[in-house]
Amino acid sequence: MPKMFCSVLCSLVSALAGASCWAAGPEEAQGLWMTAEKDAVIEFKPCADQAGALCGRIVWDKDAGTPADTCGVQIAQLARYENEAWRDGWVYDPRDKKKYKGVVRIKSGDLAIRAFVGVEVLGQTELLKRVAALPAAPACKP
Repeated sequence: MPKMFCSVLCSLVSALAGASCWAAGPEEAQGLWMTAEKDAVIEFKPCADQAGALCGRIVWDKDAGTPADTCGVQIAQLARYENEAWRDGWVYDPRDKKKYKGVVRIKSGDLAIRAFVGVEVLGQTELLKRVAALPAAPACKP
């Protein structure tokens, strides 16, 4: 099928269905994401020490400057993007101080982090909302 025809067809289907034809790509997970409890913001970006991988780090914490502060804690490292999800890595839950196998995907504009032991279907998912900027206070120290 010619590329232009596919584009027109996708636009028509999108208009009728109210959804996008285009699947989220690997870059969609990058950016700032607020936790469901609104107690932390996690920044997802390419890992500095592993080419092609995605890392997530806490860059804002409502408890910044207190003993419960988790500023700077790395909560995810996922090695590859496949089947519309970041896979082959781990996620860390600072609440229970444990690492789990993990998957990160975009669902309806939200970032879904799934942590599991063994197989993915036996895990738990947390949905994060994209934010444009960090809340003003309290601030994590650089």
